[in-house]
Amino acid sequence: MMMPKRPDGLIRAFGMSGLQILIDLKAIEKDSGHDLAVTPTLAKDRKVSEYAQFEAQLRAEAARMSEFYEIFYCLENSIRKLVKDIMLEAEGADWWSSERVDENKIRNPAKGRHKKEIDSGITPRSDELINYLTFGELSQLITDNWEIFDPVFSSKGAVSNITNQLNLLRGPIAHCNPTDELEQERLNLAVRSWFQLMS
Repeated sequence: MMMPKRPDGLIRAFGMSGLQILIDLKAIEKDSGHDLAVTPTLAKDRKVSEYAQFEAQLRAEAARMSEFYEIFYCLENSIRKLVKDIMLEAEGADWWSSERVDENKIRNPAKGRHKKEIDSGITPRSDELINYLTFGELSQLITDNWEIFDPVFSSKGAVSNITNQLNLLRGPIAHCNPTDELEQERLNLAVRSWFQLMS
């Protein structure tokens, strides 16, 4: 007497067949540069979808690069918050005006960027001048005040080296240039290294 096939085996086989078809369709999408709508995206809700003039390949590249922008956005803003919290604890509410913030290297450049936004007639990004610091200036603020950041990070030299590397990797992303897989791996490694530095 032949035993009937178990339903869970059929379901598993169906699922695996569907997965294989999905993998094949994604490979076709990647090779051809065409969006076959294999996986749902938020593209219809995004402004870029209103500009049909952009080529499909350019849109696909932008979507791929947006992940790396997102990583830097989160990283840079988390560093700003960390710096602000530690400086606030060390110097109080007036920390930005304290001796810990170098006037020529940190305060004046931030003030200049803030004024430039106001003079351009665009809405200023923030009332807090720390939000006008570059990645390099944030790193400078940490290393200039190492005695209060020392409990947070394991090595001053490593902070400088990793922030320098992150700053180099940030350039192409911030200036809308594609990066290859090797640079993406370097970015992921540098971000993981940054978090490992924190005691």
